Amino acid sequence: MLAFRALLGLFIICVSVYTSVVISKHGWNLFTVFFGDMFAMNWAGQFNTDFTCFLTLSGLWLAWRHKFTPMGILFGVLGFFGGIMVLAPFLLYISIKDKGNISKMLLGNRQIQD
Repeated sequence: MLAFRALLGLFIICVSVYTSVVISKHGWNLFTVFFGDMFAMNWAGQFNTDFTCFLTLSGLWLAWRHKFTPMGILFGVLGFFGGIMVLAPFLLYISIKDKGNISKMLLGNRQIQD
């Protein structure tokens, strides 16, 4: 679990620094570039499409884990748009809160059924 937590911390640091550099060089014009690559049908667009699918699963899992409550849906939307900058701190927090219990981390307060 320590290695997993260290990896999450590394993700947070790396993506924060990388994002800061990109914003300083190119501004906040993410969506035009992101969707432009998708419409161009190139490899960058293929990656963006694949990444969007991962973001969708991440957001759905966050909302599901919180039982699709209004806060859960909000959290899912934040996870979709925030990516690893939302998911990694959340996973880090619940890994500590749930004392590394993977089942509890994945399922939240849902009961494990055999």
